Amino acid sequence: MKFRPLHDRLLVRRIEAEEKTAGGVIIPDTAKEKPQEGEILAVGSGVRAENGELVPLEVKVGDRILFGKWSGTEIRLEGEDLLIMKESDVLGILDAENAVRKAA
Repeated sequence: MKFRPLHDRLLVRRIEAEEKTAGGVIIPDTAKEKPQEGEILAVGSGVRAENGELVPLEVKVGDRILFGKWSGTEIRLEGEDLLIMKESDVLGILDAENAVRKAA
């Protein structure tokens, strides 16, 4: 994909939620909510501080993130529905490796 977001913006692909509940009930498409989890596909160069220095983003390509329900702008690139959002719209980074280590 040949797209690079500007400044502190991110290109995100939504990660679809499970189609079944923990109890095994299948959720129909009409009852599903938009996923609030995504994978970062591209990041901008960062934002300029007041002194003119470029401050890099904390997120990177490949990170799995959580974001607000109404965050970002939906776009369609190369036939795929994606989101463009600012880094400030990201609620947190999901770190599966550390979560597994802490649970063990």
